[in-house]
Amino acid sequence: MFGLFKKTSEVDKLQKKYEKLMKEWHTLSTTDRTESDKKYAEADKIQRQIEQLQNQEQ
Repeated sequence: MFGLFKKTSEVDKLQKKYEKLMKEWHTLSTTDRTESDKKYAEADKIQRQIEQLQNQEQ
């Protein structure tokens, strides 16, 4: 109940988006290689953003 009002951090939001893109990438990897590569590139970009934010926090 108390977690209902908890704000999510930018890293958490990006992490969820990254996980979603990686699932899509995996699904597309067997059917559409071009779209699969695009999803992987997007996920990689988000991963770099996550790393930058984590480095700034330290």
